[in-house]
Amino acid sequence: MASTAELIVDGKSYTFPTLEGTENENAVDISNLRDQTGYVTLDRGYKNTGATQSAITFLDGEEGILRYRGYSIEDLASKASFLEVSYLLIYGELPTQEQFNTFSTGIRRHTLVNEDMRKIFDGFPVNAHPMCVLGSLVNAMSAFYPDSQEGKNTDLHITRLMAKLPTLATWSYKRSQGHPTNYPKNELDYIANFLNMMFALPVEDYKVDPVVAEALNVLLILHADHEQNCSTSTVRLVGSSQANIYSSIAAGVNALWGPLHGGANQEVIEMLEEIKEGGGDVAKYIDMAKNAKTTGFRLFGFGHRVYKNFDPRAKIIKKAADDVLSKLGVNDPVLEIAKGLEEAALNDPYFVQRKLYPNVDFYSGIIYRALGIPTNMFTVMFAIGRLPGWIAQWKEMREQKEPIGRPRQIYTGSTLREFKEISQR
Repeated sequence: MASTAELIVDGKSYTFPTLEGTENENAVDISNLRDQTGYVTLDRGYKNTGATQSAITFLDGEEGILRYRGYSIEDLASKASFLEVSYLLIYGELPTQEQFNTFSTGIRRHTLVNEDMRKIFDGFPVNAHPMCVLGSLVNAMSAFYPDSQEGKNTDLHITRLMAKLPTLATWSYKRSQGHPTNYPKNELDYIANFLNMMFALPVEDYKVDPVVAEALNVLLILHADHEQNCSTSTVRLVGSSQANIYSSIAAGVNALWGPLHGGANQEVIEMLEEIKEGGGDVAKYIDMAKNAKTTGFRLFGFGHRVYKNFDPRAKIIKKAADDVLSKLGVNDPVLEIAKGLEEAALNDPYFVQRKLYPNVDFYSGIIYRALGIPTNMFTVMFAIGRLPGWIAQWKEMREQKEPIGRPRQIYTGSTLREFKEISQR
């Protein structure tokens, strides 16, 4: 690869350095483009713009590759725990036994949330969306730990976020069920503790099903990071202003809430409900999807805007979904419809040729549905999984001392106009 790239603007030639990543990704460094030429680039949605250099996650959409810190997602999902992967993302290496014990013990000791946070929670309407509540409570943690704004005790704040987010997440669910909230149990591991806070009742013992726990462990690992997506970029952009870790992560929660990002698995279930209400004829809706321009019906949970051939996470999560449905023996017509859509997408030439395969959102929605988690909690589950990735990206951005983010624009509004008094308008 050449060491420079040439750009000709208004008949004048300019050269810019080129870069090559460790996985042979090529880039032109245009950091000084405006200073040299007076021009900026226009890249709607930043689809072709690298805003940072990162050593956390490698993604190759054409080849269907996803790696965290050099480890394949296939290896991590089959061999590691979510907390091991979290440590890997945040600190750069898989933990030794001693490091893991210290990390996991610290998280156990900080799962309890300050009771004053409950006063904030109680102020929300009963029907408030759990993502709204979660984003607000994470942001409020800045008030409870003000030294976070001073950049002190970073590891402690990381531990608090990892420990308390699952606790906060369960509050909305328990309220929606009319049940009392459960306090965390520090003798349980991370996944079991979360499941206990979600589903335990005062009137009976709750036993964590190992199949369910393993499926959730895999789900969280698959969602732990995904390069510079909308919410991750938001965390880095907010953090670049030297905003503290809690407000930066809260910004990520709010970005994830959007239906074009974290809400995709919720849309899958809502689509399946629509098919059920329409009579449950899968073939009919497959035909409608093929003629979407006429029918207006769109299939959610198929294909991916980044992965052009297949989503490596979907292959892994399909097995977890099959295991959960088989173990729980769930009799749900909506999930039967999902199986029909899956079979059609994997075998129908229309879908195969267009590479509209079931993606991770399709299967994660099925698993959450089978576990009895309501659709408005799906994105909260996504946030729990993505938390270590957000933390790792925020931490890396601070350590690299990245400048404050400041995108440019191409102005398309009115040119200079004369002000007229209100009586003359």
